[in-house]
Amino acid sequence: MSDILEYCKGRETVTFKPGHVMITEGGHEGKLFVLVEGQVEVLRKDTQVSYIDEPGSIFGEMAVLLDMPASATVKALSAVKCYVIDDAITFLGGRPEIALYVATLLARRLYYTTSYLVDLQQQSEGKRDDLDLVDKILAQLVEKPDDARHAKRRK
Repeated sequence: MSDILEYCKGRETVTFKPGHVMITEGGHEGKLFVLVEGQVEVLRKDTQVSYIDEPGSIFGEMAVLLDMPASATVKALSAVKCYVIDDAITFLGGRPEIALYVATLLARRLYYTTSYLVDLQQQSEGKRDDLDLVDKILAQLVEKPDDARHAKRRK
């Protein structure tokens, strides 16, 4: 991840105070953040899902790459210094090494999330009727957004 910091050298850093919300869940900031120093938490529906403190960590990439609202809130837990990249798609497109790093990062997250969801599904099979909801959620998670819209129209 230190390579990413090298690619960002020469850019201006931005400092955030503890408690500052850098990305708002549902917001459409469209910015990519590269952590230089500090700690942030990632919150989904007010529940902490991740803690980031490693220099060179990237966040905001999902919303940028999918061109959709942010799926989580990112909040500074300490004083945070970041590179904030406004034109993230151009930045990633011009730096294949960073784009490959982001792709690897996302693939790793998907792998662990899928493993976790499979574990949940296996734990819930045949246990209780109310756990059938887990199966429905898992099915929706693997549907493409277009598939979900078409399914709603068919109902």
